[in-house]
Order: sequence, then C-alpha cells, then structure tokens
Amino acid sequence: MSFPINRPRRLRRTETIRRMIRETRLSPDNLILPMFVCAGRGVKKAVTSMPGVAQMSVDNIVAEARETWAAGVPAVILFGIPERKDAQGSEAWNDNGEVQRAIREIKERVPGMAVITDVCMCEYTDHGHCGALTGNDVDNDATLELLTRSALSHARAGADIVAPSDMMDGRVGAIRSALDGNGFNHVAIMAYSAKFASAFYGPFREAAESAPQFGDRRSYQMDPPNGDEAMREVALDLEEGADIVMVKPALPYLDLIWRVKHEFNVPVAAYNVSGEYSMIRAAGINGWIDEERATMEVLTSIKRAGADLILTYFAKEVARKLRA
Repeated sequence: MSFPINRPRRLRRTETIRRMIRETRLSPDNLILPMFVCAGRGVKKAVTSMPGVAQMSVDNIVAEARETWAAGVPAVILFGIPERKDAQGSEAWNDNGEVQRAIREIKERVPGMAVITDVCMCEYTDHGHCGALTGNDVDNDATLELLTRSALSHARAGADIVAPSDMMDGRVGAIRSALDGNGFNHVAIMAYSAKFASAFYGPFREAAESAPQFGDRRSYQMDPPNGDEAMREVALDLEEGADIVMVKPALPYLDLIWRVKHEFNVPVAAYNVSGEYSMIRAAGINGWIDEERATMEVLTSIKRAGADLILTYFAKEVARKLRA
C-alpha cells in the first residue's frame, strides 16, 4: 500500500513517539575519552586547535578521570607527552613515565574505570615517526620490540587494554605474545586495525606534540581509497589476537565501520578524531551550527554504522546530556 494509507510521518509526530521507535541508541557506555598526560604538577595547558581539550599533569588527569567516571563514561585512553625524546622513544617504556603514573593513580582513585593506553612511538621519538628509523624509513621489525616494551610497561602499571596505533605489520601478534609470556594474558588489545593516513589528525599532533619532523606517515598508515585492504588488515589483527578492532578516523570511513561489523561480528571501535571534533567545536563557537545537536548527530551516525565503542573528545559532556 502507498499514500494516503501509508503515512510515515505518523510515527514522527511527537518526541515521545520518536523516542519509542528509535532504532539507534547512543549510551555513555559506548564512549571513551582520550586524554593527554604531561609532566609536572598542576598543569592544564590548553590545546589551541582543540577548544576544551588540554594537556594535563597526572593530578589533573586523575581529577578529569573522576569527573568523567561520574558522568557515566566507563573508560579513558591515555596519550603520553614526555619531557625527553630520543630516536627510539625510550620514555615510552619508562615505568615511572607520565602514562604509567597516570594508570596507577586512576586505578587507585577511580577503581571502576577501564584504563586504555595508546601504544605508539610518535609521541616519544625526537623525529616524530611511529617507530625506529633506518635512514629515513621506519623499520617495521625493529619497531616491534619497542612496542612490546611499551605495552608491557603499561600492563605492569595496571592498564586494562593496550591499543597499538602504529600500523606496523605484526605488532598485534608481538604484543599478544609478550603480554601472555609475562603473565598479562588478562590484558586486552584494542588494535587500530584500519588507521588511515588522514588529513583530520592535525589538531591531535599539536595536542600530543607528535608531528613528524620530515616526510609523512603514508608508508605505514593506510591509503584512504582502500576499503578491501582495510578488511585484510582487520582480519590479520584478529588472527594475531586483537580483542577489539578500530577504524580511524570515523566520519570519512562510516562505510568501513559497517563492513567491519558485518563481516567480522567482533567488538568495533571508531575514533571521532581531533579534526572532526575541532570542526564541530569551531563552527559551534562561531554560531554557524548548533554544536550540541551536531555532536549528537555525528556520534549517533558512528554508532548506527556499527561502532560499539566511540573514542571522542566530547565523551564527558555527551554522557552528561544522555543521562540528563
């Protein structure tokens, strides 16, 4: 039957009816808040390209984690900004480094919160690339040892989940083997499985102080046109022991979030990255869009595409809105 018998607008008429038949429901349980940990005490340094986001010392990270947990967000992911950088990024596996201290403090003071850690070298190397260099090339196999050291250090500090974001071949298997061989078989791996060489990372590189000092990352991050290759990357990470797989960025790759969820039927994360955040925030500040509505629309679209978990800088405020 068709119009006038069928009138889809009947079920859009009031907010109550719309709420009753809503197909996709965003929950605070779907959200993960990224945070940037720096040295010092009492530090809260605003990131100019990401209004509302700051680099924070461990004491402020713990306070933010407590507020985030109270808002209903179950997890944070930590990125470290060391005082000292070198060619190998050795501060990444310093058991007294900023991230490791933050893990211990959060687990002690906000014990229910899940703590995830980014495992990559770009924040720690003086050249800004995601691994050890041979000449001007990132040496894939030499980097695996550095990543496993970092993951083990995070596990010793109490991380619940480690999240390798480097896009080196074989890194999930190397980390899984190292964790299991050292008594950390309970620590999960959330792999950045389909991480693209995206133009949307710019603000993050200010926040994490991780811009490459030469060249770019296209020899190890994925080429944006390649969807089938992304599926192969996901399959490899699952074979190597990934517990959760991620698509990054989220918005330009909603089709791939959908494909991953439907082809593999495993927990899928998506990263609502810094450029996506900053565009909405800047447009909202300038009055060009309704920021709150745009944020909810974007995050709902990511959930609708198939993401179980969404890493987003909006996590705390969105969780409060959802629980209001």
